[in-house]
Amino acid sequence: MARAAAGADVTGAETTGGPVRVVVADDQTVVREGIVMLLGLLPGITVVGSAADGEEAVRLVAEHAPDVVLMDLRMPRCDGVEATRRVRAEHPGTAVVVLTTYADDDSLFSALQAGARGFLTKDAGAEEIARAVADVRSGAAGLSPQVQLRLLERLSGAPAATGPDPEPLKPEPLKSGPLKPEAGKAARAVLPDGLTQREAEVLALIASGLSNAEIAGRLFVSPATVKTHINNLFAKTAVRDRAQAVAYAFKHGISEGW
Repeated sequence: MARAAAGADVTGAETTGGPVRVVVADDQTVVREGIVMLLGLLPGITVVGSAADGEEAVRLVAEHAPDVVLMDLRMPRCDGVEATRRVRAEHPGTAVVVLTTYADDDSLFSALQAGARGFLTKDAGAEEIARAVADVRSGAAGLSPQVQLRLLERLSGAPAATGPDPEPLKPEPLKSGPLKPEAGKAARAVLPDGLTQREAEVLALIASGLSNAEIAGRLFVSPATVKTHINNLFAKTAVRDRAQAVAYAFKHGISEGW
């Protein structure tokens, strides 16, 4: 992992009322201690605990109430997916950023569904880690470029560049297949949870990694209109953030280009 640039504060601590409190969970001692050391060099971040497995991570979250947990996926006793599920259920004020060795790890999608808001590969640089921590603390999704690509590949059904998946997670296709202009009102009726056609379009663009401003430009509407659509689709689908929205879109086969 790259060292932090001196004085570079990308965590937004100055505007959020104090340093971001972080717990690090990884069963490999060298990796765990390296991440703790790296975070210690970043202004605006305070490491309040480190764990060697998921059980210890959940205990440390209960004890310290951190803002963010950096969670390895593969750990003994309790893996990162189950630990993420428990942290998000028992301590909803703590966000989880998953750490993975490979961007094509199938457990990424299980972690997303468990409530993880960010994903980083373990070769991420200091600024990338700090940005992901700041993003999830502010309620956004913190995804490394490699993981973003992997999510989009799985959402679109494209083969991953890193090789075949042993057990691919298949999206549930809409009953009538992808929406087409000629499908008309009959096709709109099959959208899940009462989503409108426009809300589904916005959801697909969120899943493609676009910001609100980019979605507004793509759909030729105002950012305020996009925000309204997002609020409505979040309420209908019961997702809490953009990371869960991506998981929902993947599950229901909603992708860009309808």
